[in-house]
Amino acid sequence: MHTALPDTVRGKFLRVAAGAVIGALILAAPAATSATLPQSVNPVPFGMESEPVTGGVAMKWHAVEVDLDAEHQVLAACRTGAACPAPAQGLLDIIAEGAGHPGLARVGLINRAVDLAIAPASDEAQWGVADHWSPPFETLRTHRGDCEDYAIVKYLALLEAGLSRDDVKIVIVRNLLPNEDHAVVAAHVDGKWLILDSRRLALVRDTEMAGSVPRFVLDADGARRLVASTSSLGPSCTHRFVRPT
Repeated sequence: MHTALPDTVRGKFLRVAAGAVIGALILAAPAATSATLPQSVNPVPFGMESEPVTGGVAMKWHAVEVDLDAEHQVLAACRTGAACPAPAQGLLDIIAEGAGHPGLARVGLINRAVDLAIAPASDEAQWGVADHWSPPFETLRTHRGDCEDYAIVKYLALLEAGLSRDDVKIVIVRNLLPNEDHAVVAAHVDGKWLILDSRRLALVRDTEMAGSVPRFVLDADGARRLVASTSSLGPSCTHRFVRPT
């Protein structure tokens, strides 16, 4: 048999028990919340913050993104055995250069394959205009392009090779010698940002890229301005990069 507790004792007991339960829930809340928080995105290359930007760079990048989405669909069809246009097959061959290789080797082999597949040519010489951003298939159809054309091909190739959308970015920098804008790719590998530059086969860390001022970052989140950059856009980037001593 159970002995009934007096009402005053029973009320005090229930208040203590309820407080204990509430306290346990409060203590458990931070752990539960932290478990459901999204993973943090990799920092922007060069250790800089960024802010959304509108205007010319954003509009050009948006047009390229539309082309990239369409070309992604073509590559997916090629992989199923459908008829594959020559530029798409060329891109698949570039991607295959890095297949089966981890991390740095994969990025380095794809970087080299793109550099060897394209001959440098200014937009004025190839298209008769001052500035033209080609989607990858167009660049691989002519096998000619300037810095942003190399960068756009590398960007899509690395994504198609399995790199995360957070780990691949195009960065527009201002070179100091000569004074011009230049496009490179930044790939996040083994906790470091590596710079893929069409003017050199070797990969360098973002912290070691001397003679350049980062200006814009382009990726799956759109176009953003790197806040430390204040110079205006300049001429295209078809001259040899001189690394200051």
